[in-house]
Amino acid sequence: MKIALLAAYFAVLLWIGFKCRRGAGSVDGFVLGGRSVGAWLTAFAYGTSYFSAVVFVGYAGQFGWKYGISATWVGIGNALIGSLLAWIILGRRTRLLTQHLDSATMPDFFAKRFDSSSLKLAASVIIFVFLIPYTASLYNGLSRLFSMAFPGFSYSACIVVMAVLTAIYVIAGGYLATAINDFIQGIIMLGGLVALIGAVLSQKGGFAAALDGLARVTDPAVTTTPGIFTSFFGPDPLSLLFVVILTSLGTWGLPQMVQKFYAIRNEDAIRKGTVISTLFAFVVAGGCYFLGGFGRLFSAEIGVTDKGMPAGGFDAVIPAMLSGLGPVLIALTVILVLSASMSTLSSLVMTSSSTLTIDFIRGTIVKDMTQRKQVLCIRVLLVVFIAVSAALALVQYNSRNPIAFIAQMMGVSWGAMAGSFLAPFLYSLYWKGTTKAACWACFVFAVCLTTANVFGWKPELWSGVTMNPIHSGAIAMLAGFVIVPLVSLFTRAPDRRFTDALFACYERPRQVMAKTDLGD
Repeated sequence: MKIALLAAYFAVLLWIGFKCRRGAGSVDGFVLGGRSVGAWLTAFAYGTSYFSAVVFVGYAGQFGWKYGISATWVGIGNALIGSLLAWIILGRRTRLLTQHLDSATMPDFFAKRFDSSSLKLAASVIIFVFLIPYTASLYNGLSRLFSMAFPGFSYSACIVVMAVLTAIYVIAGGYLATAINDFIQGIIMLGGLVALIGAVLSQKGGFAAALDGLARVTDPAVTTTPGIFTSFFGPDPLSLLFVVILTSLGTWGLPQMVQKFYAIRNEDAIRKGTVISTLFAFVVAGGCYFLGGFGRLFSAEIGVTDKGMPAGGFDAVIPAMLSGLGPVLIALTVILVLSASMSTLSSLVMTSSSTLTIDFIRGTIVKDMTQRKQVLCIRVLLVVFIAVSAALALVQYNSRNPIAFIAQMMGVSWGAMAGSFLAPFLYSLYWKGTTKAACWACFVFAVCLTTANVFGWKPELWSGVTMNPIHSGAIAMLAGFVIVPLVSLFTRAPDRRFTDALFACYERPRQVMAKTDLGD
């Protein structure tokens, strides 16, 4: 049954990929779908790129175990900050200014916004390097789930099959095929997650009984307060806040997320997409973290060490919670996580390959590239990036010393990229006084902080808590809001005529200003 459902699922994805190949002949068509993607497709593409096996297996398992039911705040933050506010604050202005600049990628945006080819090259290198741990964390999550769902089946074969099928439909149909498949995958995620929450809690007597059981759980290593894992803010509210910041605010600076706004069709799509993506995040992110909050009820299935940690690590929590379900629900779980992961993988490889082609190879290595050559190069690099990411995943899986937790790998990736791009990109959309030097300052600070933390610099933050990749990522993002205006005030201001010409795209007369209505 599992194999049959997977085969049917893959067949639909491939069919859509080949159906969309006619519109993927130009760079704009292949990378942005001709900037004509509607509300539902854009909203689901945004949501499915946001949530993958990293969230479902890694984050939900780790933070649900640490914080109990209060981990649900992470999902609420993802919906309100990572989706609702992101669409309201970034969506309309991103669409207008990127179209005015004829920009298809984030590095290209920085190059044209600040008239700097060096910024473009630096941004493209940051994206390429720090998307690798993100992809590795995605495959790592899948490895845990496949080990539970297909005992004895080769995980290596699963990685290769997923990589090949993703490559086929993305190469054939480009962004439009990805967006349509994301819509289908999003429907699966919504329905599947609701069914899984009900099934998992029913194993413990239903919601009320499960909540009562969780209230009786104590962990002296965390706190002796009774009922702490069912409390409003959990045992460590400050650490929980850092997680909310990293996973919610981070989407504002991730190129694969922001790029969704480049392709949206019109004002009506902006309004609808804002509502749809927010509701999607409430159900999917809120549901994942809510489910993970009950992880400690399954301590017998997971196994607990003397220090109160899950025996197989945090990434084993969710698979252990699902292992007692029937074959139909396990098959649904596999398709759900595959849907989330393939949508994220397609978004990552599209971002990486288009960035390398448009922002690094074109004009730097190859001076004159036609549209046809650019699309061909993007497709070739798609294959290369998928192959490299699959190879890294296999090496990671078979390594004697694999990276411990998905959440830490994700923290490195999000911290470096969002810390580098979030504040410069946001200020660039709204403030004419943003300078090139301020962008460089953010790039350097975020990359240095996150990499220094990875290689052993772990200062104490508060009450004996040392900095980890999640803390450093959140700090890098927040620091950018101070670095950009501060550096901009003390460095050479951009040419006023140049910035006035750029911001004129917001003032084109309609019934209302263009900055509040994209029109048709």
